[in-house]
Amino acid sequence: MAMGAFPFQWPMDPAPLGLDACLPPLPAVVPPDAGVAYYAGAAEDVHAMALPDFAAAGGAFPPVDAALAAMRREEEEAAGIRLVHLLMSCAGAVEAGDHALASAHLADAHAALAAVSAASGIGRVAVHFTAALSRRLFPPTTPPAADADRAFLYHHFYEAGPYLKFAHFTANQAILDAVQGCSHVHIIDFSLMQGLQWPALIQALALRPGGPPFLRITGIGPPSPPGRDDLRDVGLRLADLARSVRVRFSFRGVAANRLDEVRPWMLEVAQGEALAVNSVLQLHRLLGDPGSTDRAPIDAVLECVASVRPRIFTVVEQEADHNKPGFLDRFTEALFYYSAVFDSLDAASGGAGDAAAEAYLEREICDIVCGEGAGRRERHEPLRRWRDRLGRAGLAAVPLGSNALRQARMLVGLFSGEGHCVEEAEGCLTLGWHGRPLFSASAWRAEDENNHSDSNVDGSSGSGSGSEESMISCSS
Repeated sequence: MAMGAFPFQWPMDPAPLGLDACLPPLPAVVPPDAGVAYYAGAAEDVHAMALPDFAAAGGAFPPVDAALAAMRREEEEAAGIRLVHLLMSCAGAVEAGDHALASAHLADAHAALAAVSAASGIGRVAVHFTAALSRRLFPPTTPPAADADRAFLYHHFYEAGPYLKFAHFTANQAILDAVQGCSHVHIIDFSLMQGLQWPALIQALALRPGGPPFLRITGIGPPSPPGRDDLRDVGLRLADLARSVRVRFSFRGVAANRLDEVRPWMLEVAQGEALAVNSVLQLHRLLGDPGSTDRAPIDAVLECVASVRPRIFTVVEQEADHNKPGFLDRFTEALFYYSAVFDSLDAASGGAGDAAAEAYLEREICDIVCGEGAGRRERHEPLRRWRDRLGRAGLAAVPLGSNALRQARMLVGLFSGEGHCVEEAEGCLTLGWHGRPLFSASAWRAEDENNHSDSNVDGSSGSGSGSEESMISCSS
């Protein structure tokens, strides 16, 4: 069964971004002896790397001004490449533990920013990486603000580009295919957020030949502030939509600070229902340091998934390698990855940009650059490592197929400009920008396909959980 594109948007009240507006001033630094360099060699090769287009898009110029316009673009491109050199040299000095040299390179990077247009892709991304290096070298004395506006930024990131639309559509299509013909469907969403993924699926189920199934959604999310129940609010809106299209529906919210706090019994998987587990941009936050022998949170979560034996487990992750042990390698990979993301975001918005969507990405950048050890959450890894990890956990890949590829390409074409591309990679799909994959989508199931969640785990209760629950039901 194919799922059409159902545009849907929850109404939102504007909320302040609460972004850090300024950084502490840089102290005066006396540059070290001439000739000291921690990034010699690698910095010389930057010209040969696949840099994004640093020149701002130019309009039509009169013939007299054409040469001047071309000269300005060349100067700005050269300034952008120099800025990249400075940022990478600063990161190399940070890795070497040379605070004075890192501070000198950072001061030069701040000065070089003035020569790069803030409207260009490299200009915008360099501002965020320079700010993150400043925060790492000169940590603010006040604690960071609470993450109360995360949902607001997430909504803007959803609207600004095709990334989350691609993630939701591809996952939904895999779920629809897996539960075709089932009368009771249970979806466990590892990060409910505002429930943006599920209206299109509910409407697709309503149009299913033979009638819609009974649909249960279990949404996991962080505890709400006092006086609010955000999970329940999302559940009520989904219930209203389900009622309007005559889909029998039940919602249950499970509040937990971390996914590895959730136990199988909390999910209340019932006998005879077709179970789907959905994870969009969540699993990388459960990884540990590469090479560590300690048990990472991801192990407990994948064991939980395998134990409930889902018909389908949909996984969408960033197609990047930001979990490298060396800081310079991690910084370099992140700089070029987010340069491509910002360029693609600029194309999707027609050059208008979206400050809130960029702020969503800025938080990821800050975590990658400033975080170390257990404090670092944005540990993106490429698809090949997820294949190995999920296979070791007892899950088998489910090919997404040519139909999903064709429809995903159609969807991305509707919501983005030229340059975005959807490709198939060994049964998985990737969303990229000018040939560089940025996000990957894959589907998995319990290895023994004859033992689906139709005969599921023990639903007995347990103790020791800090989770909270919200339950909503409706019938057509």
